[in-house]
Amino acid sequence: MISQISENHTYIDGHKIAFREQGEGSPVILIHGIPTNSLMWQSVMPKLATRHRVIALDLLNYGQSEKPKNADVSINAQSRMIVKFMNALGVRRADVVAHDIGGGIAQLIAVNYPEKIRKLVLMDSVCFDSWPIPEFKPLIEPGAEEAMSLDEFVAMMRRFMPQGVHNKAVMTDELINIYLEPWASEDGKRAFFRNLRRLNSEYTQSIAQALGNLVHHTLVIWGDQDPFQKPEYAQKLTDAIPDAELAWIKDAGHWLIDEKPDEIADRINQFLG
Repeated sequence: MISQISENHTYIDGHKIAFREQGEGSPVILIHGIPTNSLMWQSVMPKLATRHRVIALDLLNYGQSEKPKNADVSINAQSRMIVKFMNALGVRRADVVAHDIGGGIAQLIAVNYPEKIRKLVLMDSVCFDSWPIPEFKPLIEPGAEEAMSLDEFVAMMRRFMPQGVHNKAVMTDELINIYLEPWASEDGKRAFFRNLRRLNSEYTQSIAQALGNLVHHTLVIWGDQDPFQKPEYAQKLTDAIPDAELAWIKDAGHWLIDEKPDEIADRINQFLG
């Protein structure tokens, strides 16, 4: 019988990093993207935890982790933070499963700290010049944050989240609330805009050639109806990594874990072995 999901935190460079943990065995690190948090993994963690010690963290400035006003929250800085996070938890090496900008973070770890990763799973991942998505670009413009009240911001995010699923019924009000809760205050809104301003494809473009040197067995998983990370990038990313394979999730959008949790958990378990 596997344990329940436990909630915990540690401190990295003086900042609180919250994480959820379940199971025992070889470690698996789960990395979310924007605007989600570690709760996006709640429906796949129990299945993965039948074989693994599964650790899902909230990135710095996301979820229940600290939201410092001046910290670097670029994917480059987050990749360094996660290496320190692994060290703090005594995780020498792990399988890494990552979604959205989390996938960009995972690519940077694989390139710069290859010894920290055993196998790599990239799900609807930012890569090359695939991001920031057009929906976010107006929000990065100077003055965009000041021009939007908290109520307008929350309403905009409520409209945005269902765009990322193929089956709209999946994105319930309850699920939207799980994803919006960390942002639905003045401090949360400011943190979200700080994250937006650090969305920069230069980080993934700078390692495009280095992906060809990766030695990690890699699984690329992609929703075939993803409106944000376009499906043509799935094959491009797979082709760039020497030991990579591509798995399509049929009739799924960007939040594919919410749409097809059992299928995705089974594919990850089979791949990790």
